[in-house]
Amino acid sequence: MSGEAASGEFRAEWIAGLSNTDGETRRASAARIAGCGRERAERASAGWWRNAEFARLCDRELPTVGLAVLPATFAAIRASNGWPRLAEVPPDQDASEFELQFEGGVSLDVLTSREPEGPGAIARFLARQGEGVQQVEFPSTDVSRATAILRDEFGVQPVYAEKTRGADGTLVNFFLVGAPGSKVLIELYEGP
Repeated sequence: MSGEAASGEFRAEWIAGLSNTDGETRRASAARIAGCGRERAERASAGWWRNAEFARLCDRELPTVGLAVLPATFAAIRASNGWPRLAEVPPDQDASEFELQFEGGVSLDVLTSREPEGPGAIARFLARQGEGVQQVEFPSTDVSRATAILRDEFGVQPVYAEKTRGADGTLVNFFLVGAPGSKVLIELYEGP
């Protein structure tokens, strides 16, 4: 892989690196993707963490970065990483997904559309922006309360009025927030 990207800039070659046969190349690519997603989320959510209650409810330290890819890329990455288990995604959400974990706390959710030409969120993202960081996910002990804080204290509107079912029985809500130069979709999720 050639050089580092400028701050916050995403490189398509990092996605290709996730399906490389060399484990070190996969690890380095994952670290770069995760770093890019984390940086975007940090810029967009920096003020949230100054709210003591929100900071207690959500873990800022090791977010998972959601990477949207085309179905062929999804299959290649999954094959190169030992066919990780597919998450159980609710039927109303047009997504297939698996998680990759790497040393150093690097965690990626790799997502694709079940209907690439359909109206689902992942299909729309891929059609508009191509492959790349689609969301950044923070664990929460109480998504409903964290949502109320973001709405009431920061004026951030959730995608859903109430938390909803996510992959593998989690409870989730999403927030599309502005960051200098871009927007980022942040997911708060609560374990099943």
